[in-house]
Amino acid sequence: MVHLTQIAKHYGSKTLFNNASFQINPGSKIGLVGPNGAGKTTLFRLIMGEETPDMGQVTRSEKTVVGYFSQNIEEMKGRTVIDEVKSAGGKVEPLQLRIREIEELLTTDLDEVKMEKILTEYGELQAEFERLGGYDLEARAAEIITGLGFPIDWHSRPTESFSGGWKMRIALAKILLLNPDVLLMDEPTNHLDVESIVWLEDWLMNFKGALFMTSHDRDFMNRLVTSIVEVANKTITVYSGNYDFYEREKEIRKEQLIAAARRQDEMLAKEEEFIARFAARASHAAQVQSRVKKLEKIERIEIPTEEKEISFVWPVPPRGGEEVVKIESLGKTWITEEGKKIPVFANATALVKRLDRVAVVGVNGAGKSTLLKIVAGQVEPTQGKVTLGASIEVGYFSQNSLDVLHPNNTILEEVHSSIPTATLGYVRSLLGAFKFSGDEVEKKISVLSGGEKSRVVLALILARPVNFLILDEPTNHLDIQSRGVLLESIKQFPGTVMIVSHDRHFLRQITTRTFRLDRHELIMD
Repeated sequence: MVHLTQIAKHYGSKTLFNNASFQINPGSKIGLVGPNGAGKTTLFRLIMGEETPDMGQVTRSEKTVVGYFSQNIEEMKGRTVIDEVKSAGGKVEPLQLRIREIEELLTTDLDEVKMEKILTEYGELQAEFERLGGYDLEARAAEIITGLGFPIDWHSRPTESFSGGWKMRIALAKILLLNPDVLLMDEPTNHLDVESIVWLEDWLMNFKGALFMTSHDRDFMNRLVTSIVEVANKTITVYSGNYDFYEREKEIRKEQLIAAARRQDEMLAKEEEFIARFAARASHAAQVQSRVKKLEKIERIEIPTEEKEISFVWPVPPRGGEEVVKIESLGKTWITEEGKKIPVFANATALVKRLDRVAVVGVNGAGKSTLLKIVAGQVEPTQGKVTLGASIEVGYFSQNSLDVLHPNNTILEEVHSSIPTATLGYVRSLLGAFKFSGDEVEKKISVLSGGEKSRVVLALILARPVNFLILDEPTNHLDIQSRGVLLESIKQFPGTVMIVSHDRHFLRQITTRTFRLDRHELIMD
């Protein structure tokens, strides 16, 4: 379907990949992985024809329909949600208009030749309309929109009334409705809650076309893909298996490469020793020259440089009471500018004990973030109360936390200003644990990505001696490796945690209890 053959791509002096080849076959499900800047987005653009390779070829059949979901969405306005999604039906809308025109013509007087010609066209159009799913277009659009979390009464709302996150869902729905032969997806689970992720997972499992995607959600990748394409170290490597298999196999290949490099080094050392010993002897001149030529032809095995794992000893927090937070008859109602009351939850009662790891779950809009804000003292409840236990020190993370960073500070300055008594060595070690090493610590906050800012804020929170972490979507914007860093940090954290996250692998690894918000009620599992 799509073949990339011996392609190379350069940006100035930077080489993304050289002599790289792989293919996307009908029905294949492929995960695309690699560090930031390695060339993942460039691969999508090459397949879409938005860029061309410097060398090699990207080929696909003209009849192959390719759909691309990216994080850059077009402006949406002037249509309802369902009409916007239906607009992705491609040829369906003009076909429908032409069918209606012919139906109008068939009610008029036509001679036999024209009637036969019109009926032939009518039959062909109907067959094509049916093939493209025109008869059930609205039903399919409604099913997809609902599956992605839009209540029925939102289907007829104008697209411009929605936030960026919801518009991303509309853009995703349009690509799914297109039902292409090849589906390219760049982080499709961003902005989705767990229920929508599970629905999308099921839809993609039943999708007959080929799938080529990136995702920071390990479970999502593991359940869907059967092979991995890795872009790293100026090359593209294919692994046959899901993400877990890729991690294991990559480690095995790395060990084999190190062993092969060691054997090569030993062989080279012996050859060079022979050359050095007998270079001046005429009797060995032919042998020396032969070995020199042999060494010149040998391709040296290179071990890719990888990030060093930096261990960091977290500060010991004060010991708090056994009862960390007591929630009694808690309720919250938001009041709109028009004075309309919107109930979030009511009569919530719960107790969080020392060393609990509590996951707060529920659909988007259920009130998860509101509950965490009330517990963190950021929002006042409408009824009931929240009581923190004795000697409880809170560390609170939300997406709004990113806004309190000082844009003109470097990463090092930002963190050091928060813990001024710490040494620079301590701060660098802390930042190293969150994947900021070398000159990276001198980057300005203003130029950081959302994921990098999240790591800075999380480092700031965990560096302080807190004993109760309240984390609202800490995994947003973080890649799988960064999520792993945070996961290990929380595993080692000697305190209590309340967390909202849509990453099922993350929650499964750390949580011991679940608070479920459902239909304005708090249910403890």
